[in-house]
Amino acid sequence: MGLLCYLSASIYFAGITEEALALDSRQAYIALNMMQGVGPVRVRTLVAALGSPEAILAADRTALLAVAGVGAETVARILDQRDRVDVAREEERAAALGARLVTQVDAEYPKRLLQIYDPPMALYVQGTFQTRDEHGVAIVGSRRTSHYGLEIAERLAFQLAENGVTVVSGLARGIDTAAHRGALKGRGRTVAVLGGGLDCLFPVENTGLAAEIAAQGVVMTEYLMGRQPDKTTFPVRNRIVSGLSLGVVVVEADVSSGAMITADQAMEQGRIVFAVPGRIDSIGARGPHKLIKSGARLVETVDDVLQELETLLPKAPVRPAQASGGTVHGPRFTEEENTLLALIEPEGEVDVDSLIRGSGLKASAVSVLLLGLEMKRAVRMLPGQRVGLRR
Repeated sequence: MGLLCYLSASIYFAGITEEALALDSRQAYIALNMMQGVGPVRVRTLVAALGSPEAILAADRTALLAVAGVGAETVARILDQRDRVDVAREEERAAALGARLVTQVDAEYPKRLLQIYDPPMALYVQGTFQTRDEHGVAIVGSRRTSHYGLEIAERLAFQLAENGVTVVSGLARGIDTAAHRGALKGRGRTVAVLGGGLDCLFPVENTGLAAEIAAQGVVMTEYLMGRQPDKTTFPVRNRIVSGLSLGVVVVEADVSSGAMITADQAMEQGRIVFAVPGRIDSIGARGPHKLIKSGARLVETVDDVLQELETLLPKAPVRPAQASGGTVHGPRFTEEENTLLALIEPEGEVDVDSLIRGSGLKASAVSVLLLGLEMKRAVRMLPGQRVGLRR
């Protein structure tokens, strides 16, 4: 994979001067995005001064140097690379993976992402953005996580997805993977933001998951084809994760982790930061606890997120009731789940031991079923090993 990525990255310069200078705004943004050492902030400054991205590619050295805040080094990089980028070839390589490039001048470009200080000039996109993706919440955390962290991330993502919220994360191991899987299980939308090129997917074991996400949401990156992810690309990627979102939920993370970088960027972007508390002796709890001490919203249930964002989120879709039996629980429940719900219904709450005896199921099976019902927001766990219906 690494060699293929290197070879792919090494051949993206192949254009000719006349073609480079004849690009329109969309193609010019793609070309500028392909240039090393230029970046969205300097390009924005140049566009403001020269009028358009294509004007940057047509301007001479004197005109470029006259733009305040750009600098001779950046100008040299633009002049050295602009005549050699092959935009058409880059789009062909993306298309070979079923992807397309979306730029700042395209209607499909996420509006929320345009609001950040340094929005990407171009996005490589598999899948399709939808209007409801503007109502996104990021779930991020450590790659090395506990069973508790994975369970919470998947549960929150499932419940957010069921409430019409798009779940955003970075497709990394651990919390990110759990978040994407939870959203898919909730039959909702999810967006994965990569830290490298689409053809250099990392981790490789998430290749199948990425395909599922692209079919039910979006897999995207700002990095050109062939760009291998490394320790420099992920922190840069994280601003997109937060930029796409109304808020960021940190589940488990050490104080120096990438998830904490995402939280910092979210605060700089004016997004709401949430944190899930953990055990006081857990390394993964240090980051969330630090955020809570600094004013982040503490998250115990998905309602803590939904209530904080209720004025910004669309109303949750109404689930149809079953036509027969008059039950208020929709057709999304299994027979065993409905058995448990029927046992809880008369009093509204019951202890777990009574559910085990009344259902005739093993304790382990009841535990799994209750977790599923909690993820579906049908029940809530109460103190003293009791379970109550959500009204």
